[in-house]
Amino acid sequence: MATEKTATATWEGSLAAGHGAVDLGSGAARGLQVTWKDRAEGGEGTSPEELIAAAHASCILMALAAGLARADTPPTRLESEARTTFDKVGEGFAITKIALQISGEVEGIDGVAFLEAAEAAKENCPVSQALKGNVEITLDASLG
Repeated sequence: MATEKTATATWEGSLAAGHGAVDLGSGAARGLQVTWKDRAEGGEGTSPEELIAAAHASCILMALAAGLARADTPPTRLESEARTTFDKVGEGFAITKIALQISGEVEGIDGVAFLEAAEAAKENCPVSQALKGNVEITLDASLG
């Protein structure tokens, strides 16, 4: 069954001096402020890259939880961090890397099996699939 999700954005002003806002269609977040400074200079507000990081961090955990359950070792708890790198590339800008870190509490497997399951999740989660071939994706995963 296909599902659709939406987000809307507004922008006012020039790139350097302007500002925008993002609303998630679900209502889970509204008025997320975005500026070029936040995006390119590491300001305090959100950015498209941070939203992609959030999507990737949650997606990989869903894929990992599913894989662990299929192996009869469902997780007790999983945590992740996705760190995007936004950099100048040629004449423009790009997301050049996403570094994923995962830790988990899982009964019945060792660190090697957990890393293998995390690698499979990285390869198969829909966000990874959407980014595949365009962005370097790295993974560090451990039990504990």
